[in-house]
Amino acid sequence: MLKACKFRLYPTRSQITKMERTLDLCRWTYNQTLAYRKNAWENEGKSVSKYETNALLPGWKEDKPELRDVYAQTLQNVQERVDLAFKAFFRRIKAGEEPGYPRFRGKGWYDSFTYPQPEKGGNLVNGMVRLPKIGDIKIKLHRQIEGKIKRLTVRRTATGKWFACFSVETEDVPLPPWKDGAVVGIDVGLESFATFSNGETIANPRFFREEEHELARAQRKLSKAPKGTPDRKKALKVVERVHERIANKRYEFAHQVSHNLVDRFGLIAFEDLNIKGMVHNHCLAKSISDVAWNMLVTLTSYKAASAGSVVVLVDPRNTSKMCSRCGTLIEKSLSDRVHNCTQCGLSMDRDWNAAINILRLGLQSVGTGGRGSPAL
Repeated sequence: MLKACKFRLYPTRSQITKMERTLDLCRWTYNQTLAYRKNAWENEGKSVSKYETNALLPGWKEDKPELRDVYAQTLQNVQERVDLAFKAFFRRIKAGEEPGYPRFRGKGWYDSFTYPQPEKGGNLVNGMVRLPKIGDIKIKLHRQIEGKIKRLTVRRTATGKWFACFSVETEDVPLPPWKDGAVVGIDVGLESFATFSNGETIANPRFFREEEHELARAQRKLSKAPKGTPDRKKALKVVERVHERIANKRYEFAHQVSHNLVDRFGLIAFEDLNIKGMVHNHCLAKSISDVAWNMLVTLTSYKAASAGSVVVLVDPRNTSKMCSRCGTLIEKSLSDRVHNCTQCGLSMDRDWNAAINILRLGLQSVGTGGRGSPAL
């Protein structure tokens, strides 16, 4: 089983210079690889593989000797990223989605580099991590790394912080028994962040809305600062810090909620929402992006297995319209916050009614008995 571990790095000024130089050379390699594959297809109708582009690196190093300052496998990983970008492009074409041709990376738009085989580097010794061609960098190991390190990615944030992200292979541990009888359906929304089938609600924290005025003020200062001046760089840093603070709050909140869910419930049912389609509604796009429903589902799903829980995604069609007592479909607009059934007389909060329907569909999807589902 692969797990990810992320730790803060504290490089010296000279190390930061080397790391930023590495990023810039990786960006150059990415753009050269993309241009080579693009030209080969447009001029010759030829599809170029990742291994063919790897063979170009020795020649590029002759023409651009500074590439020798970057670890060889790191440059090969850059070309692997280009290959993955093309594979994703063709996959989207086959699926009938918006294809999005791979883009060239401008200055400042390449923020990570990877060591695919950290055993040849990336050793952790006395609170330091060894990066080939860069040196030993101070690292904050806030927890023990358990397992074999398979890959190390060094990432720079928009505010200039550096992190080491380890991909670690661990032995599969026996799964704990499913929590018996503890089940919940969850309806995510904008009025309340989440409404449970047992009637509990979690208030919408609205992190972006809380910071919106400060962000707007910072962006006004940025727009007034002349391009290329120190004042503009300073104003940009302020904007980036606000965005980073919002993202950190949202991420921490989703972690806390997901941890609480897997601690309490054996089966957790969510709607399988099409978030990309929903944000096309310009009236709601900002609010939908702010609540980050996908983040909650993703974090809950990966925590569930080791906590003795299971997460199921159900078809969201008619979960808000259907009466949870008699099954009658009651048409509602977004402004209708109360479910009033004309057949059985049930009157309750719209989201609570939907959460009960989500739980019912979740229970139907897993059936009963067996190791792969909780005992219901």
